Amino acid sequence: METINVARDTSQKLFLESFIARAFRKNHSFAIWKKPKRGVVEMISDNDSQNTVSPNLDLDELPEGFMVHPFQPSEANPPVYIKASQYERFTLGENAPLEAREWEAEGKTLQAPATFIRDKIASLPARDHSPSSKKSQFIATVKKAVACIERGEFYKVVPARLKKKRLPEDFDLAGVFLELCEAYPNAFVNCYFSEDSGCWVGASPETLIRTKGDSFYTMALAGTQKARGDNPLKNAAWTQKEIEEQALVSRYIVNCFKKIRLREYQELGPKTSVAGSLLHLKSEFLVDMRATNFPQLGSVMLKLLHPTSAVCGMPKEKALDFLLTEERFDRAYFSGFIGPVNLDGETDLFVNLRCARLENNEALLFAGAGITEDSVARQEWDETELKCSILGKFIQTKTSR
Repeated sequence: METINVARDTSQKLFLESFIARAFRKNHSFAIWKKPKRGVVEMISDNDSQNTVSPNLDLDELPEGFMVHPFQPSEANPPVYIKASQYERFTLGENAPLEAREWEAEGKTLQAPATFIRDKIASLPARDHSPSSKKSQFIATVKKAVACIERGEFYKVVPARLKKKRLPEDFDLAGVFLELCEAYPNAFVNCYFSEDSGCWVGASPETLIRTKGDSFYTMALAGTQKARGDNPLKNAAWTQKEIEEQALVSRYIVNCFKKIRLREYQELGPKTSVAGSLLHLKSEFLVDMRATNFPQLGSVMLKLLHPTSAVCGMPKEKALDFLLTEERFDRAYFSGFIGPVNLDGETDLFVNLRCARLENNEALLFAGAGITEDSVARQEWDETELKCSILGKFIQTKTSR
């Protein structure tokens, strides 16, 4: 296995461990994250146990907090909103305020926080008893999807798979989070927990929407290949299938703009984007909400975009029907969206990709592949293996310090 060289700051790790352990002990929901290209780790905990919200996605009406939205809302997977009752932050590479997080209760010293966290994760009940997806089943699904595309039923569909991994005995959640921050500086590194959603960790490369002041931003991300050589951007070569797949995602965003008669937007790309050891094709879209007189654009586009063609397909309704019929496991919050809302005047929501749910001493890894008429089933399986390895290699590594 590839060696992961990480410069670890003991105070930051202990700070994170104590924050997570305290929230777990008090049964408080929490969220921890680092935004792309930023060196600040932010974290909130919610002192209110009633944090499940309705599917209403009017962002302006929400208090400061963290949104956790499933792929498809259901009684088993409701939208969750973690309010920012407590907010902490620290800059990577600097000492964390350790004195603010003493791991004590009622004058009695408890077990080490890392051990307490491992025991808590081990005690979380399994929510989906489906086995790991079989290669033969996934390949059969891809072939069926290609046949449907050839018959004109839809243009693209994104089937997903589930891969379960046993957590090592010394699994260290805080250590994994900090390793992901260093390994994937351009990703949204996150960890969150609530009674409704369970405990998740991830490093998503894809922004769903961002609003700050009068600015609105979204992206079209698709196509996947392994980064190669010392200059992976220069070495990237995209096939017609990958170019068309990314173009479909961009077209989906433009069609959403057309639905609301928004014509004034800036489109940048497509260009190759680095996400750790993987490369993707990315186009970016920017809108001045003041110039277009559209202050609610974030909420409106959120409802139109999800689920995007990058995680579902086109047309959305027919692709979704195919997925709900063919997939043999519950996506839950995978390919939904997550992120901080109305913190420091900014909302950043990301598609929940490259993620794992932690429960019952297991990591449930999720990955999908965009299928078009040019897809080759075995190559699509290999792509999902690459995506699962993003988190899998960290989870399987002995991380306890």
